[in-house]
Amino acid sequence: MVEIACDESGADGENLVGGNTLFFAHASVDLPVDIAAAHLVEIRARIRSPATEYKANHLLREKHRAVLEWLLGALCGRAHVELVHKESFLVGRVVEVLGGDLSDAEALLREKAGAQPWGVFLRAANRLLRVRADVDSATLVREFLDALDALRQAVSDGESGDALARLAQGRERAHAYRAAIPTLIPVLDPLFPTVVATAAHWSAPGVPVHLVHDRQTLLSPARIAWIRERAGARGVELAGMRLVQARHEPRVQLADFLAGIARKIAGDALTGAGDPVLGELLRPYLEGNALKNAIT
Repeated sequence: MVEIACDESGADGENLVGGNTLFFAHASVDLPVDIAAAHLVEIRARIRSPATEYKANHLLREKHRAVLEWLLGALCGRAHVELVHKESFLVGRVVEVLGGDLSDAEALLREKAGAQPWGVFLRAANRLLRVRADVDSATLVREFLDALDALRQAVSDGESGDALARLAQGRERAHAYRAAIPTLIPVLDPLFPTVVATAAHWSAPGVPVHLVHDRQTLLSPARIAWIRERAGARGVELAGMRLVQARHEPRVQLADFLAGIARKIAGDALTGAGDPVLGELLRPYLEGNALKNAIT
């Protein structure tokens, strides 16, 4: 059995629009505890901060650039990152709920309308799919359909126009979704599918995977059971998950560093402030990730 330590960064729950981060990152590390602990000692010796608990932002400071590059080199081949672009994740989810397919989501993300109708559409989609709502379901559906119609008027042709026309035919699906909204696994929270993807990355025939994950209330026994079931459906033998406090588990601390670092490098790249050197150092950690080639 292989034991993998995990943590995440950029979690905003079901809020995928207008948050503080563009990406959600779930990092995993395959290292012995003693080696992970030695890495932490090295980081502390190099940074020399009096903080009792280090975070990714310590390594992301310009004055500690050499430490950051050292860590990305030290973990290469022994760590992985599942990187989720929140806007893309949201569009994919709403298209799925309305009965569209992957090509519809890709067309919308590729051709996007003007900032105003696109932003209104995203916010309405986020509100529609959230488990908790501050208004009744009928209002949420109406607001979303109005935003969808406004976006259709702004995009009258092209692949995205065709995709929106198909989505408009799924109005009854929007009502049905709100009438029986899934609560065990919220469709907008990227944590659960990325944990499954992490287990799949480290799996091998005949080798069970056991995850050691930073403790959080979202990972309830029922949700862990769902994760194991979904992993099994992908042919992954997930032996179990153990939840720990990051400050007591060196491997999880390293995963926490890596998740925060990856999220920041990816966000900078998307906004045009990317660092080519850091982008190249991150690329090996995104193996199998659709965003690998976008982070340069």
